[in-house]
Amino acid sequence: MAKTRVLLTGASGYVASQLLAEFQERYDLRMVDVQTTNRDGLEVPGIQIADLINPDRTKYADLFDGVDAVVHLGYKRSGGFAGNEAIDRFDVEFENIQMANNIYRSSYDAGVRRVVMASSNHAADWYEHSMVHNKQKEMVSPREVPVSDNFYGWAKASYELLGFPYACGIFGRKLEVVQIRIGAPREVPGSRYETDDLSTLSEQHTGGSGLSNFKRDLGAHLSQRDLRQLIMKSIETPNIERPDGVPWQVVYGISGNTRAFWSLESARAVLGYAPEDDSEVKYAADIARLLTSSGAGIGPGRQGG
Repeated sequence: MAKTRVLLTGASGYVASQLLAEFQERYDLRMVDVQTTNRDGLEVPGIQIADLINPDRTKYADLFDGVDAVVHLGYKRSGGFAGNEAIDRFDVEFENIQMANNIYRSSYDAGVRRVVMASSNHAADWYEHSMVHNKQKEMVSPREVPVSDNFYGWAKASYELLGFPYACGIFGRKLEVVQIRIGAPREVPGSRYETDDLSTLSEQHTGGSGLSNFKRDLGAHLSQRDLRQLIMKSIETPNIERPDGVPWQVVYGISGNTRAFWSLESARAVLGYAPEDDSEVKYAADIARLLTSSGAGIGPGRQGG
């Protein structure tokens, strides 16, 4: 039986590095990026170079020929999420939206069946920033209107909404689209959060202490094997149609975390996602030492301080 033909963008990136070994075994994999080396400067064999932001889609149309599914991880980086640089991110994020449209349109034109788009938890991070960590909201659903307080999240929400016209059939056929709001696809050892010097953390979410951020990232954690499972199910699930017949889904990408504040309802119900990991078990020793010991000095619960 022929393998599913998958085009992977952003193939030299961090998230892709967690997928490549299994994906190369499982799929007929085609890889593309703007460079052939990873973040450690090591060559990633097999990557084809293409600028997917280029509005001239004929430059890379051949990459989409004969492909069954596209997994879009490509992303042009800019500055941080907060501070003076945040307001200057619009132009770069607008380019990322242009790239997302190029992915949809190239897939549509080539007859690709499905696009799996790397969205982000930041697509709806206003709920987290303004409500979850203030203990006004327990769970964020993928069905809620995506709103963000930063241009990075705004762009990710735009990817999601941009996919709907391609999926609904108004252009002549339905391009199937899965949007994955990726959480924290990295290890979150407690030692990383023991200091209150938040400059040591790559992302700061709660506005509180390092341990507040530890609690948050326990809820957001996405293990490597759960990441692989979720993307594979996003590629392979036969039917992703909503009740209205539109094959367009938004799912959160986290493990089965006890401290989760993003709902896995659509990932479980539509894709059959069954996460194998729970950060509460994985980091039990750190949690006991830093959060539940008599001298922990941080409030109870899943989020915040």
